[in-house]
Amino acid sequence: MKKFSIAVLSIMMVLAAGTAMASTGDAAAGVNLAAICIAAALSVGVAALGCGIGMGSGINGACLGIARNPEASGKITVTMIIGLALIESLTIYGLVISLILLFANPLLG
Repeated sequence: MKKFSIAVLSIMMVLAAGTAMASTGDAAAGVNLAAICIAAALSVGVAALGCGIGMGSGINGACLGIARNPEASGKITVTMIIGLALIESLTIYGLVISLILLFANPLLG
């Protein structure tokens, strides 16, 4: 089920980006603007969803590791913080993509 939902989300994002960048004239400008806004929202939403799940899983593993071996809590905490920073950077990439879609588009002025 997870693979199916990931595939559906990937296809939706590809189609939304293609629709957002296809401009055929003034009649399609409103549709393209809506597609750009949807693609921008999806880029942030999907990135935040995936990173939130990843962060929760990472913190769960770190808490379990510290509970099993309290002497290693320093090393586990440092590794967890580095991992969380790397996961958070993926959310920032989604934000950058949405800002590019919103502000580097000729339809928005």
